[in-house]
Amino acid sequence: MEDRLLDYYKAIEASSLQMLAAARREDWDDVVRCEGACAVLIEQLRYRSKSELLPREHRAEKSKIMQRILRNDAEIRVLAEPWLSQFAQMFDAKLQLIH
Repeated sequence: MEDRLLDYYKAIEASSLQMLAAARREDWDDVVRCEGACAVLIEQLRYRSKSELLPREHRAEKSKIMQRILRNDAEIRVLAEPWLSQFAQMFDAKLQLIH
């Protein structure tokens, strides 16, 4: 039972790696799909963490996993910025047409 919470962190990391791979391929539909899977895992982790505690000996590993997830997220954002910029420009153009 102790490993379950850590397993959620590992699963979230795996999903973030899939998201990063999709972003590198510029497969934004797959990025969104993986993001949805991450969201489900995060909600499951939140629910489980209300009734389970992460053992002290797993906290260092959790911290390392979280750092890798944050690095993945940062790289995804860098890769997505050109796409987000194009998206914003598209909306700006539509707003200018309306006014």
